[in-house]
Amino acid sequence: MNNKVQIVEVGPRDGFQNLKEYIPVEQKLKVIEDLIASGVKHIQHTSFVSPKAIPQLKDSKEITEILLKKYPDFDFFALVPNLYGAKAAYELGLRKVSYVVSLSVSHNKANINRTHEESLAELQNIMETYKDLHVCVDVATTFGCPFEGKFSTETVLEFIHKLAAMGVKEVNLCDTIGVANPRQVREIVAAVKKEFPEMELQVHIHDTRNMGIANTLAAIEAGITKVQSTLGGLGGCPFAPGASGNTATEDLAYMLNDMGYETGIDVNKLIEAAKYEKTIIDGNFSGHLMNIQKNQCNG
Repeated sequence: MNNKVQIVEVGPRDGFQNLKEYIPVEQKLKVIEDLIASGVKHIQHTSFVSPKAIPQLKDSKEITEILLKKYPDFDFFALVPNLYGAKAAYELGLRKVSYVVSLSVSHNKANINRTHEESLAELQNIMETYKDLHVCVDVATTFGCPFEGKFSTETVLEFIHKLAAMGVKEVNLCDTIGVANPRQVREIVAAVKKEFPEMELQVHIHDTRNMGIANTLAAIEAGITKVQSTLGGLGGCPFAPGASGNTATEDLAYMLNDMGYETGIDVNKLIEAAKYEKTIIDGNFSGHLMNIQKNQCNG
C-alpha cells in the first residue's frame, strides 16, 4: 500500500459555513493555528462567497491576508463559487482553489442555482482567466443525491470526462449526504483511477450514517492518498436534507496512524484543538475522540 496519506482539513470552511452565530476572526485563527501545530499540512480556510449568502465567511479577505502573511509557504486554499470569487482569491495571492459542481442536476440547482451547462461555462471562464490558478473540482453528490438517489459508475465517469476535456487536473469525489458504502466507494474510485490515470483524486466523505471512517478507508485502500475531513466532524450540507456531519479529522488521523499510515499528524494535539473548537461553537460535532481524556491516543 501507499503508506503516506495527506489529510486535507476543510473545517474552517465546510464546518463553519452553516453556523448562525458569527465566530470572531481571532477564534477562527486559533483553530487554524492549532491545526497547523498538530501537523496538518493542507487547509481549506474559507470561501469567497457573498456575505449575504453565507454571513459566517464575510471575513474571507481578512483571514486570507493574515494567514498568507504569517504562513507564506503553507498549503492554504479556498472554495470559490464563481469568477468573482476566483478573482478575489487570486488577487489576495492564493493560487489554489476548489470549485463545486454537483453530479446531480437537482442538487446543483439547489446548491448553487445553476444548470450543469452554466456551472461548466463558469469553470471554463475561471480557468481561462487565471491560467496559473490550480482548480480542484469538487464533484458533489458523487455517491448519491437527496433528490435523485444514487448514480451508476458510468454516470460518474461520463461527467468526469467532461471535466477532463476542459483541462481539469484534479477532482474531489464527494459523498455530500453521507449515503455511500465501502463497496460503492471502492468501485467508483477504482473505475475513476483506471479511466483517468493522470487525474489527481481526493475524496470528501460525510459521516451522516456513521460510515465516514469506513468509506474514507475504502477510498484509501482503492488508491486515494488525499482525503478531506473536518475538525470535530463539524459541518454538513445546507442544501441536502438530512446531510449532517463530516468525517472527524482527529478520528481519521488516529485510525490511519494506528494502522501504520504516515500522516505526520499528532492526534493528541488535534483532540485538544477539537475540544477548544467545541468551547467556542454550538454546532453539529460527529467526532468521538474529543470526548475521551487527554493522552489516551498514540501518534
